[in-house]
Amino acid sequence: MTVSVNAIVRFAATHSPVETYQLPAEKLVTGNPTQTLENHYSSPCNQFHSGIWQSESGTWNVNYTEYEYCEILEGSSIITDTQGQSQSFSKGDRFIIPAGFQGTWEVCEPCRKVYVIFEQK
Repeated sequence: MTVSVNAIVRFAATHSPVETYQLPAEKLVTGNPTQTLENHYSSPCNQFHSGIWQSESGTWNVNYTEYEYCEILEGSSIITDTQGQSQSFSKGDRFIIPAGFQGTWEVCEPCRKVYVIFEQK
């Protein structure tokens, strides 16, 4: 199968709908951050997604069933595992959260990131 250069997705040229939402109450630890998601691409098999996410300050529980690559564009966050170990991330940091990770995500300063998600079936 040959794919044309026209199939390349440029985030800046893609006018994807912006979804604004609040997290379910059962996930919240502190705050009630408004979050936005601008998904620029989903693969035909619906296992691969990429776009821009942002959140106001707050903390919530996470349970990753997917693999996620993140690149922080603005702000800062602390990700803590269920054993209480944490790592801080801020503008310019790039990292991968593996499927199976459980813990909390805390946005300390309003955060914006590029995400790339792979959900294995």
